[in-house]
Amino acid sequence: MIAALVVFGYAVLVAWLLPAVLTPLTESGSGARLGIAVWLTGMTSVLVSAGVAVALLIRSAVTGWSRFAEALCRSVAGTSCTPVVYRSALYELGLAAAALIATVAGLMLTWRYGRRVQQARRSTRAHAEAARITGRPDTSAMGVVVLDTTQPAAYCVPGRPGTIVVTSGALAVLAPRQLGAVLAHERAHLSGRHHLLTGLTRCLAAVFPPVPMFRQGSSEVSRLAEMSADDAAARRAGRRPLIEALLAIGTGAAIAGEPGVGERGAREPGVGEPGAGEPGLALAVAGYAVAARVHRLLDPPRRARRVRLALVLTSVLAVLPVVSGLVFALAAAA
Repeated sequence: MIAALVVFGYAVLVAWLLPAVLTPLTESGSGARLGIAVWLTGMTSVLVSAGVAVALLIRSAVTGWSRFAEALCRSVAGTSCTPVVYRSALYELGLAAAALIATVAGLMLTWRYGRRVQQARRSTRAHAEAARITGRPDTSAMGVVVLDTTQPAAYCVPGRPGTIVVTSGALAVLAPRQLGAVLAHERAHLSGRHHLLTGLTRCLAAVFPPVPMFRQGSSEVSRLAEMSADDAAARRAGRRPLIEALLAIGTGAAIAGEPGVGERGAREPGVGEPGAGEPGLALAVAGYAVAARVHRLLDPPRRARRVRLALVLTSVLAVLPVVSGLVFALAAAA
């Protein structure tokens, strides 16, 4: 019983205290992929710790039930209580009850989680099918579907193969290099299988909403996945075209990046027109998520800070499984 309580207490500490430590470390998005790995390791540690605690509790109940049954039997029947009595019906009943409770609890949580995952998969498949049916293939880029709507947007829909959806409104405000940066961003999502990471963590947050590690971890993994895709797109297509593309989609106005005409014949704004000039003016119009991503690309952390954050995150990534293993080993030996 004590071993189970120790492991469960460790799971509670990790679930409630570790997010407060990790959030400042991953807030800047420096080393986004490393940040994702640390959050996923923390969530896995909580889940494994809770499972080990349940297993230890069942083991304690099974091994200790015979002594409890003997004491209960002797308190009622006195000296007439023999091992044949307290090791038969009571023992089997207790063992069955403990196994049943643990099994039912595990099955209920697994069912809830599996149901969330299945719902998310069905929604994704339906969305992908709808995009392929209502959209038209873009002949200039393989795997890209164009939706005829004025709202500027671009996103990817996973599948085999994955599909990138770009609206005609986005094409109207994006110059060729900016469109290339957007496609590179979405392809990074598909190749990194970010939809699996965000989908699984969102389901955990839905099943265990009060737990900070799952609630905050879900939003952090989603945010860091966007930043990781931004880093990949910046390396492939350039930082400036990506910034301009984010501003153009966020504000709905073409951002002057290349002289002349925007994608698909849209005229780029001149000085004094909406979307032109300094990025700060466009950031006031763009949404919060876009503004945060643009600020990160415009003002990345200095090299020394990036190295320090990487060392700290790597240390957490290496130490957390070791500490968890030590707690499990000590609890099992107790």
